[in-house]
Order: sequence, then structure tokens, then C-alpha cells
Amino acid sequence: MPLVDALGRRFVYLRLSVEDACGYRCRYCLPHGYKKEEAEPPLALPEIRRLLSACAGLGMWKVRLTGGEPTLRPDLAAIAAAAAATPGVRRVALSTNGRRLAGLIPALSAAGVSAVNVSVDSLDRARFAEIVGRDELAYVLAGVDAARAAGMTVQVNAVLMKGVNDGEVAAFADFAAARGVEVRFIELMPTAGNADFFAARHMKAESLAARLLAEGWVEEPRAEADGPARRFRRPGVPGALGLIAPYAKDFCASCNRLRVTSRGRLRLCLFSEGESSLRDLLQRDEDRAALQERLRALLGLKEPSHYLPEGRVGDNRTFARIGG
Repeated sequence: MPLVDALGRRFVYLRLSVEDACGYRCRYCLPHGYKKEEAEPPLALPEIRRLLSACAGLGMWKVRLTGGEPTLRPDLAAIAAAAAATPGVRRVALSTNGRRLAGLIPALSAAGVSAVNVSVDSLDRARFAEIVGRDELAYVLAGVDAARAAGMTVQVNAVLMKGVNDGEVAAFADFAAARGVEVRFIELMPTAGNADFFAARHMKAESLAARLLAEGWVEEPRAEADGPARRFRRPGVPGALGLIAPYAKDFCASCNRLRVTSRGRLRLCLFSEGESSLRDLLQRDEDRAALQERLRALLGLKEPSHYLPEGRVGDNRTFARIGG
């Protein structure tokens, strides 16, 4: 039986963090750099295999490997291959900052990764360096182009920040058209650690949606496993622009994903208040049924929505820590 919650939402999409470390210092996530907080090691490959098997057995067919920065993990290609080889998994994707991506594309492609999301918060070299703390835009764009050349589906993610990169929408649209990729703007989200930055830089993604429609962009129907993302195209023009607008009405109505941290803890929402460990049931193949039952039981606790409009951001201190 598939994973369905009390509201009838079906969960087919697993976002699995494999590493919470990251070498960038993005202003909205890790402005002071990564600091190790966990003594417990990340999930080992056998634990990951058991998790994937249990989730796929519950109808979860899309797997995204995230971080932190997943490319810092030496066995990333082996993890991707394990995901692709899991019966029931149809799509394996990767979210990355792109710094090391170009050199890893051959191994990742051979392992079965078919889609990558690359964070590119600015196409201006100096602005990019200011946002992430490193002058490495050229490396990141090389990763985007290497993924395209390998035939992967490529999506570029840009966190929308007022007074920082909100003037680059047209440049990103041209970038999307030139490379035939989707650029997805993600509304800046609050965490317990970025309150001041959020207050100064937050802008509603819905205002950008209205602008795109006024400029002749056409919104497409959501595809399977898309979740709450909205996608816009210009007729006859390659590429697309997408929006993730967590403050929009009914944003959570199409939620279809569960998150598991690099230490094997289930988070029912990016903004959950607390998480539940699965690791004790990832040690033996014989515990697969018990793990599935725990997943079902925990899903019964999932809230209808996050509580961002009420100012509740959960216990997430950084997005890197929880595989945002």
C-alpha cells in the first residue's frame, strides 16, 4: 500500500541528505560557514540501501540526494547507484552547489543520476561570490554545462532575495532560454538562525508570478511528482522559469515528499518541530517491515500545513543540517 496521509496526500518522493557539511557560506543558510554539530556519523551505504528498499516498497519512486553538499561525500556515486538499482525507484536526482559537479558527472551519469538541481543565486560573478563566500561561479556553471552535455535534466535554483538578486530575473530568463534549462526561483525562507537576514531580504514569490503572467509567460500544469512548484514558459522559447512560493495559499496541499537527514532522522516537513530517528531499524534487512510500519505511523503525525504565516519556523537552524 502506498504512503498516504490523513488528508489523502500521496508521498512518492524521498529527499535523502547524505552529508550535512558544505564548503559554501550562503548568506541565508550558513553565513558563518559549516560547523560540525553531530558526533554520530552519517548513514553508511548499507543503511541507505535498507532505507531506500523500505521506502520504494511503500511506493516512493523518486529519490533526491541532497546535503549540505552531497558531492563532498566520497561514495556519492555508489549511493546513487544503490538508489538507481532499488526495485521501484524510477528517478534518481541530485541537488548540489555545483562546485565539484563537472568532474563527477561521468561517474554520476553511469550510476544512474538523470537529473541535477544546481544552486546559482546570481549570474554576476561578484554578486555570486558575495552571496556564497567564494569566487567560483565559473566552476558552478561548468557543472551545469557538463550535466547538460551528459543528457541530464538540469534545473538551476536561485533563492530570491530583495535588493540582492531580484534584478536578475531577465538575465536568468535569458540563461534558461540559451541553455534550455529551467531556472527555479525559491522564495527566501526563514530559519531559527537567519531571522535578521530574512526580515531584510524577503520578498513574496507571488509578486514574481504576477509579473511573469503579465509579460506573456504561460503557466504549465504540474507534472507528476512536481509537488507545489509552479512552472512558466514563453511559447516557442526553450527553457522555463519556476517558482517555489511557500507563503502562497494551499502551498502544502500538494506536498508529496518526505525528508530524511544524513543521520537517518525523518522530518515530516522542512519546518517541523522535531524529527524521529529511523536508524535503529536500518541495521538489519529483517527490520524492513518494522521500518515501513514506523514510517506509516509517523506520517500519521504530519500536519496539514506549515505555520510560517504565524511565525513558527520549527527547529531548523540551517537548511544544510536537514537537507533543505
